Amino acid sequence: MKTEPASAWDTPALAALVNLSPSRFRHLFKQETGTSPGQYLKDFRMRKAEWMLRTTFLSVKQVLKQVGLRSNTHFVNDFRKLHGMTPTAYRRAFWRATKKRKSRRNKH
Repeated sequence: MKTEPASAWDTPALAALVNLSPSRFRHLFKQETGTSPGQYLKDFRMRKAEWMLRTTFLSVKQVLKQVGLRSNTHFVNDFRKLHGMTPTAYRRAFWRATKKRKSRRNKH
């Protein structure tokens, strides 16, 4: 999942990769990670999208595509719940904070 987050992963496909039934895979996965495979993938995609917003100049739509998220609306809503702002506002705030840190460093 981490190496190809944009792939359409589902529990039966993941279970087949490790020769387990979907229910056994879900059980073991949750036991190891504390979350379901679907939630784990969603959380991973959100963290990767957050990182890409901070480190690339890709548009929000391009970031969505790179991490395998399909719905711009769901992404924006989920991102706002997590960070209290839209992805675009998050990116602006990050870059403003970065510029302030750099300018303070250069003054000393």
